[in-house]
Amino acid sequence: MAYDIAIIGAGISGAGVAQAAAAAGYKVALLESSSVGGATSSASSKLIHGGLRYLESGQLGLVRESLLERERLLKLAPDLVKLAPLHIPVYRHSSRKPLTIGTGLLLYRLLAGFSKDTRFSRLAKSQWSQLDGLTTEGLQTVFRYNEAQTDDQALTRAVVHSAQTLGAELLLPARFLGAELGDDLTDVHYQDKRGQQTLQARVLVNCAGPWAAKLNQTITPQPALPAVDLIGGSHLLLPPVLKQHYYLESPSDGRAVFALPWQGKLLVGTTETEHQGSPESVQCHPHETHYLLNVLKHYFPHLHLLPSSATTTAGLRVLPRSDQGAFGRSREVMLLSDNPRRPRVLTIMGGKLTTYRATAVDAMTHLYPSLPTARPKADTATLPLVGC
Repeated sequence: MAYDIAIIGAGISGAGVAQAAAAAGYKVALLESSSVGGATSSASSKLIHGGLRYLESGQLGLVRESLLERERLLKLAPDLVKLAPLHIPVYRHSSRKPLTIGTGLLLYRLLAGFSKDTRFSRLAKSQWSQLDGLTTEGLQTVFRYNEAQTDDQALTRAVVHSAQTLGAELLLPARFLGAELGDDLTDVHYQDKRGQQTLQARVLVNCAGPWAAKLNQTITPQPALPAVDLIGGSHLLLPPVLKQHYYLESPSDGRAVFALPWQGKLLVGTTETEHQGSPESVQCHPHETHYLLNVLKHYFPHLHLLPSSATTTAGLRVLPRSDQGAFGRSREVMLLSDNPRRPRVLTIMGGKLTTYRATAVDAMTHLYPSLPTARPKADTATLPLVGC
């Protein structure tokens, strides 16, 4: 059976492309080997956010796009994406001073077009006692601003469901085996419950996340990809010992760490550790557990949490290879085609949960030269998402 677009991987990037392609009127096959949103897309910080910390590295375009997409998702998926007030405590010893944080939050507002959801404030000292026992020694001020929280896997399922209602076909379980790129059609081989199968598509989209480079090796002729690093990010799920949401600065290295109530637990993360080995072997290492618990203990010294009280999760980011630390590298998504004028295969790496829809729109712009004219069915910018 011939399709216009075959997509490998039903994480948030693959889900977004499937929705965008089906909405544009194309025949779409979405192949997933295990479960929708079950790998990297289930291991995020559960935030739909603008990326306040990306202002430090000058990624203003990414922050603006993220803020606009956050505002859109709050309207399109009100049952799945909800505002949550985050608190940023600033101390005498903090590397980012009140003026720096305040300026960043003001720039955040500016990039969002002064949306009401980007209003921020400083808490009065009389309100500090409401902050779960946050230490006040050396505390100079506490900022409160909004981000949005979601169930990342549920959001991914909702996007896939939207794609299916528009005509996309989900093939699951379907393990990708390889592909041969042709001038007009590409043969895509996969394994399902019946055995080895083959479908044909005009273009192939590689949305396999941390497996993308490995998958790319099974495509003939093999497209060129840049060198990347896999960066592990771990989270702890702890008993619900905090009621408020926090954006904390790690006292040891200045990294941002979130402490967020989520589904009856406290989610704390994330770390950034270069990962060696296969993507499926990623895990939260003991030193990462201690790192995150130490951040929590630093700000809430009354808490007595042992590593045994934590359930851990771990996922992988795909970042451009660099001598820089992970924190300073670009978070811009990478859209890589074998032929920019007429792609037969497009690889998407480094996509963000918040900007999945915008990334999918950009991906379709790359793919249109390889596709016939189609009659659009919907606009993903106005298409509601419903939990399923």
